[in-house]
Amino acid sequence: MTNQLHWGIMTTGVIAHKFAADLLKSRTGRLAAVGARRLADADKFAREFGGARAHGSYAALLADPGVQAVYIGTPHPHHKEWALKAIAARKHVLCEKPLTLNLADSRAIVDAARAQGVLLMEAFMYRCHPQTAKLAELVRTGAIGELRLIRASFNIQMEFKPEHRMFNRALGGGTILDLGCYPVSFSRLIAGAAQGRPFADPVEFHGTGRLHPEARTDDCAVAVVKYPGEVVAELSCGSTVTRDISARIFGSQGWLDVPTPFFPGLEGRTDRFFLHRPGGGAPEEFSCESPDALYAYEADAVADALARGEREVPHMTWADTLGNAAVLDAWLAAVGVNYEGI
Repeated sequence: MTNQLHWGIMTTGVIAHKFAADLLKSRTGRLAAVGARRLADADKFAREFGGARAHGSYAALLADPGVQAVYIGTPHPHHKEWALKAIAARKHVLCEKPLTLNLADSRAIVDAARAQGVLLMEAFMYRCHPQTAKLAELVRTGAIGELRLIRASFNIQMEFKPEHRMFNRALGGGTILDLGCYPVSFSRLIAGAAQGRPFADPVEFHGTGRLHPEARTDDCAVAVVKYPGEVVAELSCGSTVTRDISARIFGSQGWLDVPTPFFPGLEGRTDRFFLHRPGGGAPEEFSCESPDALYAYEADAVADALARGEREVPHMTWADTLGNAAVLDAWLAAVGVNYEGI
């Protein structure tokens, strides 16, 4: 039986609120404390979620002996600093994606977690959802024949606001790190499933993109990737194009249409995906009913791994995180984006 895990949440932004709300619905989690740069913000957050302890600094949160695991939801550039400090404090770490701004920094965090013997997971919440497991199973068992092509997109249309984190270079802005990481991780998962493995790394990569004329961060990017087994992936992300958040997986004997690959079950939806076979008949429909608790799945995955005595979560292992970071590095370099000096 999994023991209850006492969480501390670092920062009080939108995603932190969603994680805290979903944690109330988890099998294993309890919100013990929240830390913010201003005590007033932490106090307000704590009152919203059952009177958890409030700390007026991240350091105070890490010093709280009642916190066993920390969820880090700060802007991207702060992930490395606070993940390393949390690890040094012997707290288990669930850190929002991307783990850091580049492969070298992500490797430093993984090395620190290994040395300290604490759990570390990059928070790709969709990886822990039953829909994702079912998609991987269908590909792995040959439901669409031999895998040929993966198309995955995360595109949204936003009004340009230079101070918004999506456009602000000082906040790690740009769509590749914030949105493109999802199609990359999805394609690596599905390509790996076709090989009977948890993920696959590219054998060939080609990327390009557009820099916003004012922000000089990437606001639209595409990539073509080849994986082992001659599997090709077309990936895209953008913040200034028509909304398209979807995935399609094509095989020699059918294809999967996935309308909600990255946020299944959000807001209590019963999301569906479809298996099409040659001949044009009605597709087979799959649904994974779940409560509005997408982030609870990853909190439970962390607690379950700890209960087994593990320091990696199978849904997103350290090797998987580093492989994802390597692809993102290559994509950023192809577009001409770097975050040196921030």
